Amino acid sequence: MSGAGAREAATVLSPGAGAEGAAGAAISGAGETRGAVVPGAGTGQAGAEVGQGAGSGQAGAEVGQGAGSDGVEPAVVPGASSGGAEPAVLPGAGPVAAESAVISGAGSGRVEVAVIPGAGPVRRVGERGTVRLRPGGGEEPARYAPEWLRLREAADAGARSVELLDPLRIRLANRPGRGGGLVVHDLGCGTGSMGRWLAHRLDGPQHWVLHDRDPYLLHFAAVGAPRAAADGSRVTVETRRGDVARLTPDALTGAGLVTASALLDVLTRDEVDALAAACAGAGCPALLTLSVAGRVEATPAHPLDAEITAAFNDHQRRTGLLGPDAVTAACEAFAAHGVTVQVRPSPWRLGPVQPDLTAQWLRGWVGAAVEQRPELAERAQTYLAARLASLAAGELRVVVHHSDLLALPRPSGGTS
Repeated sequence: MSGAGAREAATVLSPGAGAEGAAGAAISGAGETRGAVVPGAGTGQAGAEVGQGAGSGQAGAEVGQGAGSDGVEPAVVPGASSGGAEPAVLPGAGPVAAESAVISGAGSGRVEVAVIPGAGPVRRVGERGTVRLRPGGGEEPARYAPEWLRLREAADAGARSVELLDPLRIRLANRPGRGGGLVVHDLGCGTGSMGRWLAHRLDGPQHWVLHDRDPYLLHFAAVGAPRAAADGSRVTVETRRGDVARLTPDALTGAGLVTASALLDVLTRDEVDALAAACAGAGCPALLTLSVAGRVEATPAHPLDAEITAAFNDHQRRTGLLGPDAVTAACEAFAAHGVTVQVRPSPWRLGPVQPDLTAQWLRGWVGAAVEQRPELAERAQTYLAARLASLAAGELRVVVHHSDLLALPRPSGGTS
């Protein structure tokens, strides 16, 4: 998540530059300058803990803990879909503060169940939906695990609504000052998947301003940025470190489009109101994708499905975050500024074709439900084991519902 605070740093990079080139780019910012790209920030240097296996016969029944809005932030766990014991966690894949959970086992007393660092949406009261990959002082930013963001990128790309692209293209084609190219602000960009999905679907030269509070993720986003638009026009990229919670109206000066992915549900109502006000004030459209809708459909059905879903949804609303209420709140916030809003479904469709993603999502989803309602622990362990077995057998299908939102303010008449 990001914004334009007074101490935000900016880095301008050439898309496609190697890691060394990105890390060595000049960094300049107004006020206090802070690094926007971390040299050598690849996997293996993050110092994350490695999850302990649950013992013979217990793998596949682990309840993960991490952070996020979709059962997010799991590491890729070898053997997760096949019942392999003692899965290892990829370095840099989760929070170093993760600890083992204890879940009551049926007929066997207390069963130690391994917590897979970064394997789900569980977070302590007061934490935001991010994790820390290494210990540090107050300046150390919270982080999403890049392994999880890579794991979910294909599912995200397949889920986003293409129906919203035509009205967006029409608005962009008629925006004032379009001759100078399109400036896109991508909020909470993570590793840059939104730009990789959208840039080649829009015509004309584009300059993407990638916002995130984590320089580690900004590094990946800059290196993996797209190079060309749909018509072959040049795409350039700039990174800015900051927090969307401190987004100010002047942060979007000159913007022609604001984008975000899986962001709204980890914001508060005040933050969504501020985002809507900033977009309306700048007169620029906003394409905000993949917000959780609070509905999960699993086949075959299980008697515990509804309880797990309800507990997960309550977990996402903790500490004032909007969770599954985010799209409704965003529609209200934009409407208060006279902005036209269109909403379309963007469901994940999970199953045996994406075994790693499905298994990690399941662990995180169930883990969050158990943290919210500890009395579910014993039944949840059995439920998770059954669901993972069904996945390994090729039987499980899951639809995780999300929504995409397109906000179309009146053009401000300024440059874009």
